[in-house]
Amino acid sequence: MKHTLWDRVRANRTLLFMIAPATLYFLLFSYVPMAGIVLAFKQYRYDLGILHSPWVGFDNFRFFFITGDAFKVTRNTLLYNAAFIVINNVLQIAVAILMAEVGSKLFRKTAQTLMFLPYFLSWVVVGAVAYNLFNYEHGTINTLLKSLGMTPLDIYTTSEYWKYILVFFSAWKAVGYGAVFYMASILSIDKETYEAAEIDGANVFQRIFFITLPSLRPTIIILVLLAIGNIFRGDFGLFYQLVGNNGLLYESTDVIDTFVYRSLTVNNEIGMSSAIGFYQSVLCFVTIMLTNYIVRKKDKENALF
Repeated sequence: MKHTLWDRVRANRTLLFMIAPATLYFLLFSYVPMAGIVLAFKQYRYDLGILHSPWVGFDNFRFFFITGDAFKVTRNTLLYNAAFIVINNVLQIAVAILMAEVGSKLFRKTAQTLMFLPYFLSWVVVGAVAYNLFNYEHGTINTLLKSLGMTPLDIYTTSEYWKYILVFFSAWKAVGYGAVFYMASILSIDKETYEAAEIDGANVFQRIFFITLPSLRPTIIILVLLAIGNIFRGDFGLFYQLVGNNGLLYESTDVIDTFVYRSLTVNNEIGMSSAIGFYQSVLCFVTIMLTNYIVRKKDKENALF
């Protein structure tokens, strides 16, 4: 008996109902806005609107590249995100393994709560904390240095410091949240495997290297793949709230997202902002496709698709 489309819809109506909110969300906030890509190829005029503004071809892209900022913001975005992915994942895995190995449930719960707390803090609050730490006149660090007879640091005018500061705050905020995923993966490992290894004389480090880490491999690959898909997207909250509009730090802290924001709000360059956003999306798409292709070649079962 041949089943029609309507028969299949009726048979799977519960599943379709469950997936409907997510589908609607992505349609409204991911696919419908794609129509705005057309602005990347137009010289937008408020009096003419999107449809009647004149076409300018690739002029918006050309202007972005000839300003010399394209390489700088792309490099910064890529290198910062690469550092975030490597450092944050290594710390999250280490913390998850440490928590799993700690016998005291009270210590584990307390440590998890304290590490999870920064994730819920707004970047605005983190920016205020950073300002109170690094302020030249009254910051905590310089007050301490002065009390020790040392020269204070002018952190807000020295871009070199910010490479490490941004990486630190990203890790501080993300470690607790990310460790939960790895903890869940560790707790799903069969306990009999550990017991058998212990009976065979394996110490704690051997159990971690030969049981825990290999079992975490699928989770690591999935989380890293998802992170790589956004490797050309800067965390706007992190970069904008900690650095703000401090032009002295742009050389090492300006990323694609903050550049787009300034182009739109300061220079009112709607066409160029759209062109940069389109450029960023293409980079992310190519990166995730290439990475997934490599993973698929090496380990087909753990590829995203």
